[in-house]
Amino acid sequence: MEYTVKALAELSGVTPRTLRWYDRLGLLKPGRLTQAGYRLYGPAEVDRLQQILFYRELEVPLAEIGAILDDPNFDRQAALEEHLRALSDRRSRLDDLILTVQQTLQEAKGEIMMQDKEKFRAFQKKAVEANEIRYGKEARGCYGDAAVNASNSAFLSMDQEEHRAWEALGAEINDALTDAVRSGEDPAGAEGQRIAALHARWLCFGGQKYDPARHAGIAELYPADQRFTDYYDGEVPGCAVFLRDAVKIYTGR
Repeated sequence: MEYTVKALAELSGVTPRTLRWYDRLGLLKPGRLTQAGYRLYGPAEVDRLQQILFYRELEVPLAEIGAILDDPNFDRQAALEEHLRALSDRRSRLDDLILTVQQTLQEAKGEIMMQDKEKFRAFQKKAVEANEIRYGKEARGCYGDAAVNASNSAFLSMDQEEHRAWEALGAEINDALTDAVRSGEDPAGAEGQRIAALHARWLCFGGQKYDPARHAGIAELYPADQRFTDYYDGEVPGCAVFLRDAVKIYTGR
């Protein structure tokens, strides 16, 4: 069956303007055009739109969605399984948020006492979910489910004070990287190795055991994956490469 822009918009719940925008972006081209120039969408386009909307629900940027769907190795069944897991995690997070609000309300009424850690657990889970959506596939492919699950558990085990310290350490690393690259420091020098050591501490927050191979492997991703590069090079280009090289020397890898 084929659909016009109007019919597909009514079927999917998106606006005709959005469908035309997706066409202009190359994200969702019509299956064919009529002689009068009207767009027509067939079964393949319907399935692709469904995938786009799944990824949009998970807050994946449009540019990344296009790259994912256009990858020759894209596996629709695997993607659906990933969507199901991510949405199940989101439902779990919403349940946690509801419970946190209920408990906070009870505390406000003087019915219970909450530990500070309990007040922020739901928000920590949100951060883990966002990281899983953005980097989970690559991380699990590189290090396996057990390592990623252990890392997530360590993050969730942090109390508010530990989480603030972890974020502060991350900011310190970024500032030091920026200054080192601007100053032309050598990754093998004292400052480069100090930054690598700080990065090792940052990875081990939450009680994780330090693994030099894992440390080096994670640092290799920074210049190799544009998302990491954009994060570290946001202020000064070259920070991702500097950190990778410093860690490589620090770990002897």
